[in-house]
Amino acid sequence: MKQYMVIERFKPGCIEAVYERLSCKGRMLPLGLHFVNSWVNKELGICYQLMETGDSQLFSVWTQHWNDLIEFDIVPVDGPSQSQKNA
Repeated sequence: MKQYMVIERFKPGCIEAVYERLSCKGRMLPLGLHFVNSWVNKELGICYQLMETGDSQLFSVWTQHWNDLIEFDIVPVDGPSQSQKNA
């Protein structure tokens, strides 16, 4: 499975709505798209999520549930950096 860094930028005024939907409906991930971990900035306006999938097309299915509240950048991750491999 390939890993992806998903950068979510919450649209202005939507932070509370994002967390309310997450609380009520969960992440709403399609089968085959897997959440690994996430981090948010201190203002709670940007979330970084590490995700895995064998089918990158699943991101379009998932983002349809959220694109009214969030803008997405989805970046493939090639794996551990060379410095981590040498450590």
